[in-house]
Amino acid sequence: MAGRSSARQPSPSVVKRPPLYTPEERRRRDETVWTLVQGILAPIQFVVFLVSLVLVVRYLATGAGESAATISIVAKTMILYTIMITGAIWEKVVFGCYLFARPFFWEDVFSFLVLALHTIYLWGLLTGSLSVEQQMYVALAAYATYVVNATQFLLKLRAARLQAEAEAAEAAAGSAQ
Repeated sequence: MAGRSSARQPSPSVVKRPPLYTPEERRRRDETVWTLVQGILAPIQFVVFLVSLVLVVRYLATGAGESAATISIVAKTMILYTIMITGAIWEKVVFGCYLFARPFFWEDVFSFLVLALHTIYLWGLLTGSLSVEQQMYVALAAYATYVVNATQFLLKLRAARLQAEAEAAEAAAGSAQ
């Protein structure tokens, strides 16, 4: 092929992402009680989600346990509202804004979808505008988005841990020189 260079093009440089936390943000994260609150609420929410998921699927499969499934969805929704409010406070303390801080922008966007679906469930329950089966399917949709959102946050926690390890290794290498 005339006119084309057979030399390999260099691979594009790896895009380095900004750190998840600046040193000051990390200090605020580590010092605020809201980090502990989030650390307690998140696993509680997950356990309530698992129990509720079983109850909802049981109801849809057998028709039994409507009240238990309904109570569990309402409980999951109330915990979700609580974790959203306390999470917004946590972001304000750590990043200076209640929501959509740079490192958690997409997690917050998806959290609003999770919140919207849970709220639609409550609206359907309270107004009777959705049948029980429709309510349960809305709950399942809310739960599916919750799983995606929880995964986002777990990946972010992993990224924070890896960042801390990398910074510790750099500090150790710098002090060894």
